[in-house]
Amino acid sequence: MASPADPRTIADFEAQLPGGEAVSLADRLGKVLLIVNTASKCGFTPQYAGLEDLWRKYRDRGFEVIAFPCNQFGAQEPGSSDEIASFCQVNFGLSFPLMGKIDVNGEHAAPLWTWLKREAPGLLGSKSIKWNFTKFLIDRDGKVVRRYAPTDKPERLEKDIETLL
Repeated sequence: MASPADPRTIADFEAQLPGGEAVSLADRLGKVLLIVNTASKCGFTPQYAGLEDLWRKYRDRGFEVIAFPCNQFGAQEPGSSDEIASFCQVNFGLSFPLMGKIDVNGEHAAPLWTWLKREAPGLLGSKSIKWNFTKFLIDRDGKVVRRYAPTDKPERLEKDIETLL
């Protein structure tokens, strides 16, 4: 494993479950991942349905969606982890992993998200996340392949996912 100051793959990070338990992302090596920052009160929130469709369609082939709720954009994810999970289950039947709420920008940004932004900068080399539902595609070796804008609907990513599977 690389040092925390020099992360090289997804395996160099942990994430927090909604209850606060840390999980190693090294367990996801060998899978194709789509990592997304999400919010329940955003104009892009209906993308949860498309993300669930991708997860159900490709999970048996080694694909996983991992959502990270974030309240940094227009305060569109104000609820607790339990409220967020309940909303996602009731409204979208979500069955893919939903992690604990995080920051993706700023001083308190989760280290995973700092790395994702460095590995796949945004438009004009931007190192920040501009809005909810920014997506990162990770290959089976745990490396960032591509960044997608919030406006990129999940179904638009299918060809890239299939290529990696």
